[in-house]
Amino acid sequence: MIRVLLIDDQPLLRSGFRALLDLEDDIEVVGEAADGREGLALVREHLPDIALVDVQMPVLDGIETTRRIAADPALAGVHVVILTNYGLDEYVFHALRAGAAGFLVKDIEPEDFLHAVRVAARGDALLAPSITRRLIDRYVAQPLPTATATGLEELTNREREAVTLVARGLSNLQIADRMVITPMTAKTHVNRAMTKLHARDRAQLVILAYESGLISPGTP
Repeated sequence: MIRVLLIDDQPLLRSGFRALLDLEDDIEVVGEAADGREGLALVREHLPDIALVDVQMPVLDGIETTRRIAADPALAGVHVVILTNYGLDEYVFHALRAGAAGFLVKDIEPEDFLHAVRVAARGDALLAPSITRRLIDRYVAQPLPTATATGLEELTNREREAVTLVARGLSNLQIADRMVITPMTAKTHVNRAMTKLHARDRAQLVILAYESGLISPGTP
């Protein structure tokens, strides 16, 4: 069962998402919150698999809420998915940097929304859609020259290649095809790289790849 917590200051949107999720046999909504502070308390209480968090909220915004969830070792199993009204909302990238697993635009189609929840619950970041790549290209266009990813030098050549492909938005299956290896081996390379780089999930792996200079915006 995938346990979901909704954190959004718009009651109508929360109701809509909840109604959609409640129809699914493998998804359970464990709570709702109207602001980040209330949401953070409920996350700590219920330990959901997914926290759907709005970016702009009163009291505590989505970015700070995400940052506090990601920084708490007790909440390591909680995947934050950011909800935004705009595909290129500047706040979204900051939320990804803070530790979000990905983001969804609020006008997403119902079937795509349900698929995204299941993808995030598996631990796969929502990074494949082209809209996310455009976001990364825009807001990591000028990475800090002093930025480094601790452990980058510890990666094997194959792990480094896998991280580069993750940063380009490829799935494990696509990485396996590109590297001519099995999907399981591709997943192993990615997971080992995440461990060495202390990345919470694939989203953070992408951020580290850009900030360390392993890959640069616009790379084909």
